[in-house]
Amino acid sequence: MSRTVTARSARWRRRGDTALRIVVAMPGGYAVASLWAMALARLLPGGPAEATVAATLVGFVLCAITAMWAFAARSGWRAFWTVVLAGLVAGAITWGSVLASGRV
Repeated sequence: MSRTVTARSARWRRRGDTALRIVVAMPGGYAVASLWAMALARLLPGGPAEATVAATLVGFVLCAITAMWAFAARSGWRAFWTVVLAGLVAGAITWGSVLASGRV
């Protein structure tokens, strides 16, 4: 009986880890890519249009890297917290840039 319960709990743990990785990969990757695109668009040299295009292209790459990282990390929680930290850093850069220059 206990062996069956242990197997079931391990199965649900794997399913939960996979579900967390999917959430990190899809909406998390999109959010991180968007935040970094905003941050880079404000920091890259050149005109606003050129910086925005370059930052958007980098954002596409970051979205793909985030999705790959979500499934390559040792655990789903490690992937989650890494993506959250990357988003917080990009958000802080964007927020600091908005406060410094005053334009959105």
